[in-house]
Amino acid sequence: MSQVHRLPSPNINPENKAFWDAAEDNRFILKFCNSCKEPHYYPRTICPHCGSNDTTWVESKGLGEIYSYTVMRRGVEVPFAMAYVRLNEGISVLTHLTNCDFDAIRIGQKVKVVFEETQDGAKTHLFEPI
Repeated sequence: MSQVHRLPSPNINPENKAFWDAAEDNRFILKFCNSCKEPHYYPRTICPHCGSNDTTWVESKGLGEIYSYTVMRRGVEVPFAMAYVRLNEGISVLTHLTNCDFDAIRIGQKVKVVFEETQDGAKTHLFEPI
């Protein structure tokens, strides 16, 4: 099983505060643009697809599959895996993988969101194999 290295604490600001508040409740939310009808991540007020500021928060089930990944073993105290996860909503999230054998990770592997504490105790999202 993998160990999670010391995750950095999030930089919380007014634009992303709702995202981090949801994480404290073990909820994964995304921004959705009401103009172009596209979800986006990392959460921000302005849609990166069309530039509209008509965006709202939507709940994600946090399900997806590994699109790409890397395992860091050299030069770190605790090995860790990072991945791009393509969510069922169609967008990609850069994240850490946890609760898995790093040698068994595969592209296309189904994953789900889980929440872990960061260095200061705030929660953040990671993904684990289903």
